Amino acid sequence: MRVLTARGVTLEPQFAAHAPAMFDLLGDPAIYEFENHPPTSVAALRKRFKRLESRRSPDGSQQWLNWVVRLHSGELAGYVQATVHADKRAAIAYVLGSRYWGKGIAARSVHAMIEELREKHGAGECIAILKSANFRSLRLLERLGFRPATREASGVSLEPDESLMVLEATTSPSTR
Repeated sequence: MRVLTARGVTLEPQFAAHAPAMFDLLGDPAIYEFENHPPTSVAALRKRFKRLESRRSPDGSQQWLNWVVRLHSGELAGYVQATVHADKRAAIAYVLGSRYWGKGIAARSVHAMIEELREKHGAGECIAILKSANFRSLRLLERLGFRPATREASGVSLEPDESLMVLEATTSPSTR
């Protein structure tokens, strides 16, 4: 994995050493309005990050690509991640601390990640699953060029309160 840059941010490959700084950031309760929970301890987060350092699923069928988002000020703002499946479909996700929302950091970071996924990892179609009520995330994905996909056409299992967004392989992500 490479270090990636975009205007105002650097995406660094995520390592276990990032756990202490990320633990503080990921303790932000606003992040969990729609799903998940904060990490229980620095040790638990370090263990999770260490497992992800393999960059591959145990059976080798998936690439696990995780970057922390570092601002040019040196602060960590969150992370972006992707699972690239054997069929070259990439499932993406991102989390930023709430104090970094609305500043274009997520859009620039996700855009840089998608470009890397396509250029260096052979990813085509990108998908994102989100809680349907998470309008902030929905707007971000729409700005990047993602479009809604039907549950039936996608082959992806969704919960009743989730939506699936797709960026087709032929569509370049936008940073509008």
